[in-house]
Amino acid sequence: MNGAHDLGGMHGFGRVEVEPNEPKFHAAWERDAFALTLAASLHGRWNLDMTRFARENRPPAEYLSLPYYGLWLAGLERLAAGAGMLDGSGRFAAAPTAAAMREKFAAGAPVQRRAGPVPAFVTGDQVRVLPMSVAGHTRCPRYCRGASGTIAACRGNHVFPDSHAHGAGEDPRPLYTVRFDAALLFGAGAEPNSSVMIDLWEPYLARA
Repeated sequence: MNGAHDLGGMHGFGRVEVEPNEPKFHAAWERDAFALTLAASLHGRWNLDMTRFARENRPPAEYLSLPYYGLWLAGLERLAAGAGMLDGSGRFAAAPTAAAMREKFAAGAPVQRRAGPVPAFVTGDQVRVLPMSVAGHTRCPRYCRGASGTIAACRGNHVFPDSHAHGAGEDPRPLYTVRFDAALLFGAGAEPNSSVMIDLWEPYLARA
């Protein structure tokens, strides 16, 4: 969707400050928010893309005022309430066991799929990102919409987030790595002779 979460290429937020030796969590509540979100997802009542949309789909002032793991908690509350997992006291339904969590996360959750359409593009093809205005979830960054680039690699069929986030199934689509001239995306201020690689699903693209 078009929202405050899509900051790529936006001005006015200052430089990205790198914290040397940054810890995984800055406070105990962040660790707990991370663990709680992972544990709740094992109920299978939502998927990864639904989780992302639950975090990003909120007014800009609210989104920008919440810390990173504050957004995780806000998204989890929305998902859990929508799935009927909260009782009158605001507590969660029974959590998965520690053993079940270890087994699930050790197995992983790959999103590549054998089934799906035959790719329309091959490496070297010139493509253009469609100038979309998206109401729902998408993984197409706003700063590359309308820009032209070159297919650098074909990645096979992957779960399509734009469908998956809204309960429309996995809907596997071809995924590509597209190379863009950085100056085309960011203007004269871009680093000279540099390029940007973005993974984009086929429905975002048209032949240039």
